[in-house]
Amino acid sequence: MKTELFLISLLVINVKSDFCLPSVTTVSGSRAGKVFCADQLIFEDNFDTLDLSIWQHEHTLTGGGNYEFQYYCNNRSNSYVENGVLHIKPTLLADEKGEAFLSSGTMQIYGGTPTDQCTNPNHNGCSRTGTPDNIINPIKSARIRTFESFAFKYGKVEVRAKIPAGDWLWPAIWLMPKYYQYSRWPASGEIDIMESRGNRDLINKATGENIGSKLVGSTLHFGPNSNFNRYRLAHFEASLSEGFNAEFHNYQLSWTPDGITYSIDDEVIGAVQPTHGGFWQYGDLNKTNLENPWRGGTKMAPFDQEFFLIINLAVGGMSYFPDDVINPGGKPWSNKAHSGATDFWKGREQWLPTWKEDGSYHFLVDYVKIWSV
Repeated sequence: MKTELFLISLLVINVKSDFCLPSVTTVSGSRAGKVFCADQLIFEDNFDTLDLSIWQHEHTLTGGGNYEFQYYCNNRSNSYVENGVLHIKPTLLADEKGEAFLSSGTMQIYGGTPTDQCTNPNHNGCSRTGTPDNIINPIKSARIRTFESFAFKYGKVEVRAKIPAGDWLWPAIWLMPKYYQYSRWPASGEIDIMESRGNRDLINKATGENIGSKLVGSTLHFGPNSNFNRYRLAHFEASLSEGFNAEFHNYQLSWTPDGITYSIDDEVIGAVQPTHGGFWQYGDLNKTNLENPWRGGTKMAPFDQEFFLIINLAVGGMSYFPDDVINPGGKPWSNKAHSGATDFWKGREQWLPTWKEDGSYHFLVDYVKIWSV
């Protein structure tokens, strides 16, 4: 009898070890493997090196869609790996080109190799001539993506990162659609896993809340066009008294055919689970006279297509940092001014000292892991 029970136990163990729950995850790209089972590790980078076959650098002056003040480039002064950690570090273009170049020089991005070519021509992103009122982007930084190497639909993402501390720095970890299946942004969606502001003491004047490094946000952008972006209905925030810049934290996303959940260090900060009416109903878009671009998709449309990962460090811009805030030394530029980059640069005595020499103004990423579901 004992022998029979032992054999039955072994059989059960073997069945469990061979059990595979079929996965709904799909993947594509040069570094994508086969996905058969749920909870399978399908992407991992521990940043032992900066592998450019995985991460493609943006190379553009376009300003990231918000007229930000950085020039994204592929340069080891701005993106590099040290002791198993990715660093994205902002530097001053004037240190390389001279200050006069910002207001009178011409920057052209016409590389002969894929790593040097301009990746976004919008808003004079490939060629820009500086003027006194509209200088060339004064900051160099990095934005890396897996557009060519890895895209996926549905999965669990965990990025262990430490946000930078320094005024007007804007770190972000996010996903964008590989193909704009449902038309231009935001109709095809955007999944922001984490974004924050580097200011240590940036205060919302109306609420008294710290909206700088003590606050992080996660957001879904969706809508038939930019005028009907319903991101406010899918925006979640978490605050931390010591600041998210003090330690590394795990920024997590669970994305399934039923919904999207955001977590930090395994604590849920927000979730969206659309009903049969999908995001059209969730966004209360039935009251508009517009056509539903997702009518041919699932209830998760536009989030039922493959997305790729982006990690970047932006600086300033004309939208993310409100004018009506309290900040030590004030805010050097106005979001309504046409001379935003110039005013930002002229005010560097306010923000440059907050980029400490101890390297705390670097955006640090320990690892990226993605599992199937």
